[in-house]
Amino acid sequence: MTPTSSNPSPVATDAPEAALMQAPEQALADHAALFALLDRWVARGWLRSLDRAFVAFLHREANTVKGVSEASPLLLLAAALASHQLGRGHVCLDLAQTLATPDLALSLPPEGDSLEDPPPLPSRVMAALDLDAWRAALAQPELVADGPGNTPLVLADTAARPRLYLRRYWQHEQDIHTRISDRLGDAKGCDEAPDAARLRPILDALFPPGADVDNQLDWQKAACALAGRSRFAVITGGPGTGKTTTVVRLLALLQALALGENEGEGETEGEPALRIRLAAPTGKAAARLNESIAGQVAKLDLDGLADDPERLRNVIPKDVSTLHRLLGSRPDTRRFRHDRHNPLPLDVLVVDEASMVDVGMMAAMLEALPPRARLVLLGDKDQLASVEAGSVLGDLCARSEGGHYTPATAEWLTEATGQPLPAETLDADGRPLDQAIAMLRVSHRFTADSGIGQLAAAINLEAEPAAKRRAITTALTHGFADLSHQKLAADDERGLARLAVTGCPERFPGTNAADAPPVGYRHFLSVMAEHRPADEADQAAFDVWARQVLAAHGDFQLLCALRRGPWGVEGLNERVRQALERETLIDSQDGRQRWYPGRPVLVTKNDYGLGLMNGDIGITLDMPRPSAATGDTSRRLLRVAFPAGDGTGRIKWVLPSRLQAVETVFAMTVHKSQGSEFTHAALVLPDAPNPILTRELVYTGITRARHWLTLVETGRGQLMDAAQRRVMRVSGLGAG
Repeated sequence: MTPTSSNPSPVATDAPEAALMQAPEQALADHAALFALLDRWVARGWLRSLDRAFVAFLHREANTVKGVSEASPLLLLAAALASHQLGRGHVCLDLAQTLATPDLALSLPPEGDSLEDPPPLPSRVMAALDLDAWRAALAQPELVADGPGNTPLVLADTAARPRLYLRRYWQHEQDIHTRISDRLGDAKGCDEAPDAARLRPILDALFPPGADVDNQLDWQKAACALAGRSRFAVITGGPGTGKTTTVVRLLALLQALALGENEGEGETEGEPALRIRLAAPTGKAAARLNESIAGQVAKLDLDGLADDPERLRNVIPKDVSTLHRLLGSRPDTRRFRHDRHNPLPLDVLVVDEASMVDVGMMAAMLEALPPRARLVLLGDKDQLASVEAGSVLGDLCARSEGGHYTPATAEWLTEATGQPLPAETLDADGRPLDQAIAMLRVSHRFTADSGIGQLAAAINLEAEPAAKRRAITTALTHGFADLSHQKLAADDERGLARLAVTGCPERFPGTNAADAPPVGYRHFLSVMAEHRPADEADQAAFDVWARQVLAAHGDFQLLCALRRGPWGVEGLNERVRQALERETLIDSQDGRQRWYPGRPVLVTKNDYGLGLMNGDIGITLDMPRPSAATGDTSRRLLRVAFPAGDGTGRIKWVLPSRLQAVETVFAMTVHKSQGSEFTHAALVLPDAPNPILTRELVYTGITRARHWLTLVETGRGQLMDAAQRRVMRVSGLGAG
């Protein structure tokens, strides 16, 4: 198909729209028909207004800039879809994949769309389009280049997989490729690997003999060794595999090496040998890592690693920052204070929850690192990718299951750890990146007796659909003590209320009677009511109370996939509020009061003035407000209590009027829950198919549960379909 050229205004008229419904393919040959189609898609929520505006800009530029030939409708359609992919998490538009499954190029269907009386679908519009014709239409050097330049679009053109980028995102990928390759050095994965014999005694001290069974490889020890020899390393693994434990010991290893090298060189007592910074993408993830690191460092046995073990302990950092704060975010710009001209003052950077880091942030972070600094990424490759475009950790770890370690790496690791690599992880043709990635494979939280662990493994199982369904069904029906499976009808308000209020402990019949049973929201609200200090108590007593309430709130959380609809955040928050009010556990005056004691809130935007980060959870509590004249404390004042998140146990008390970006969090999306864990998590899946329902989302929701999981299917149930649907983010990082 060869498009013809015309030059109407990009504003749709009734005539093109009527013609479009009769012959949708006209949008590929006529500008007016194309813009009529885009307008229909925008009105339906299938395309963003931003995407349509970008196409209008290109059309205008092609018509007004001297020397620029007119952009064909095919080029403009590709630009609209490439722009739209960014909002869906993809870095670029894969032309061949789009032609194979055209309808997946749009947000179909958006939440709440029944797909009745739809505009023309991409599959109808592009039915007769072939890849050669589409590629030929993009041959416009003023708007599309195949590499460096200043065109708004870049076509990474390979015969099998042509990909169309907006230039900024193409540049992000190129920068990530280049900077990681520079850090990897030669084919061994490092251009200045330390002597394995020197690492061996330190690793043996950090991982005492006897931790391994039958000389089986201790993957935590191997991960430490691999990360210790490279300026770039990735440590990935599921929940409970010991990523934090491993990185704490890695930092002890690096500092022990550095202190040994500097011994006798006049180093000031207590001065860190290496400048190490710890960071995470969100405030919630940073706070969680802060608490975990502080506890791990305090318990770490450092005897035999240094003449002064406490000095070594003191130079292992415990403070964790958000990436935005570390890089120095600047208002109203995408740029950061730290970049290649003003690099970060550090020797080692460790980033936790790296699956949440998007391609733009990863590029900025790598740009701001000094050339000789080390970067260590921690994260679960199977979790949901970043909300913004890219799945950097997933792309980097695409081959981590197989190891792909070269004989040279295997020999070095055996010398450094005293343990051989499993034969199935060896590959004579392993890539440099493979040599810098370690996957932790043993979960210390979810054992063979854990239904949560078995269900998570079944969701991630690479198998035929029938075999995968059997594995999931086996996990759900086995009778595990930590796993409950419920099915709720759309109108089952009583069932939902029972789950939200009590947690349905009766559905966990195998729970040890000596253990505290799984709970619902009645638990934290009861703690709030029963443990409140007397009005005349001092501030310290109210801080203790707030810590008790916050800890109790973390014992249960409803998680969901969507924002809208009866089984999304908006619907569930209102339904749970009504259920709790019926039980007289809260009093919002039938929803008329926005703020009331017991309202849990989630911070949705970083507020550096208040010291609150996106993802922080606080509880609204009533405090005494003494009268200045009489000292009367009978009047109450609402405050929202937040944990300080620095490992000290401090409480931040904030007036509700100062919180501008918060939402009620009886229900929370799985995306927002990343970086958090809850004693009992209830994952509620919606009653209709949705592209958001993927294997990664279900796995992430399941693994937010620390001790108990309730999996709720509504309507006909979507678990099996979701487990088969993967997040396949299009990018060039995973292109080989």
